[in-house]
Amino acid sequence: MTRPERPRAVITGAGRGIGRAIAQALAADHALVLVGRREAPLREVAAELGGEAIVADLADAEDRAQLCGAIVGASVLVNNAGVAPSAPAHRTDDETWARTMTVNATAPFELARAVIPGMKAAGWGRIVNIASTAALKGYKFTAAYSASKGALLALSRALAVELATTGVTVNAICPGFTDTDIVATATRNIAGKTGRSEADARKSLEAFNPMRRLIAPAEVASMVSYLVHDAAAAITGAALPLDGGETA
Repeated sequence: MTRPERPRAVITGAGRGIGRAIAQALAADHALVLVGRREAPLREVAAELGGEAIVADLADAEDRAQLCGAIVGASVLVNNAGVAPSAPAHRTDDETWARTMTVNATAPFELARAVIPGMKAAGWGRIVNIASTAALKGYKFTAAYSASKGALLALSRALAVELATTGVTVNAICPGFTDTDIVATATRNIAGKTGRSEADARKSLEAFNPMRRLIAPAEVASMVSYLVHDAAAAITGAALPLDGGETA
């Protein structure tokens, strides 16, 4: 089967950052389903781009169940929403671990499980999981985050092989540090804990990238836009780093 004329595309974390950039990239030829925890920015994106807005907290089991029911029949799923706590392992409590694994790994699995039957029946579908370079290498103070993104990458690979003959592809994009609110929060935390300026803290994150810069959300969105089209039909099970050569 070929790609539907106007696929229904579900994007989680669509109210800001990478999710918003993905929504902007897909808006022209997709029927958007924008999912986010914060209503105001989500409604703003929906007003700008059109599409359906669903307010849902992926850490909440009831919200996830309702969302799964609402997205049945979608042709594209972009699991972008995530949380990124940072702490030494011995200071990472059970609640932080559980929430991180739920939002970053369990929710993508449940949403994929909800849309896969319809994709298989249609003979076409695209699942793109926004993982991280933390799924490919180690960073200090990110035990919960790295474990969750590693799980998301492993899920992507397992589903890709399972669905390889169905017309459904599953891929993971692994960005390095990206210019989003999460990184802005990280720079403030680094500055607060070290006494350095926020500008210096930002430079310390940029230094992970051999290009000495943060990744732009639009760069991630461009890769998503490619993966959801027929031109990428042979790409599945891939872990695609977008990191300026950090994991080369």
